[in-house]
Amino acid sequence: MGKTAVFVLTVLQNLADEPKPGSALILCHTRELAYQIKNEFLRFTKYNKAVRTEVIYGGEPINNHIKLLKGATPPHIIVGTPGRILALVRGKHLDLHNLKMFVLDECDRLLDQMNMRGDIQQIFKETPHTKQVMMFTATLSGDIKQTCRKFMRNATEVLIENESKLTLHGLKQYFVQLNENEKNSKLM
Repeated sequence: MGKTAVFVLTVLQNLADEPKPGSALILCHTRELAYQIKNEFLRFTKYNKAVRTEVIYGGEPINNHIKLLKGATPPHIIVGTPGRILALVRGKHLDLHNLKMFVLDECDRLLDQMNMRGDIQQIFKETPHTKQVMMFTATLSGDIKQTCRKFMRNATEVLIENESKLTLHGLKQYFVQLNENEKNSKLM
């Protein structure tokens, strides 16, 4: 439906020209979804090799992730599952002081499970107060909506009633390097 592309493009558009490591953190509930999200970032950064995205999840040696984060080119965007991300934060291996964007994909699934909700709350406490928080889901119950609001200030809610009209097929991506003052004229 394009939900992932919405936040991927938002994150990429809001990255600094020279992004710092750990500028964006995207949390999701499964490693499969984490890989799908990473692949969307790769798709949209095909012509921008300066932006590095990595996926981090449990079930593999944590030392691999520590090396990834402490290497010569640490990732600007981190996609992961809450348990492993929290372990890296607690171990002081993942520094979140540069974080500008905090995204929960399938936030209903993440916040509905008490163990994941607790992990997310602990991670959230380690992030700067000035970050942007974004939450995405296809379904949202009233209870989870209240929980979501606890993570945000001055939240804007966007609801799509008839999703079938929004399905996009055959999209192609093009990249044109422009200065900021050239964008509107080229778009026209």
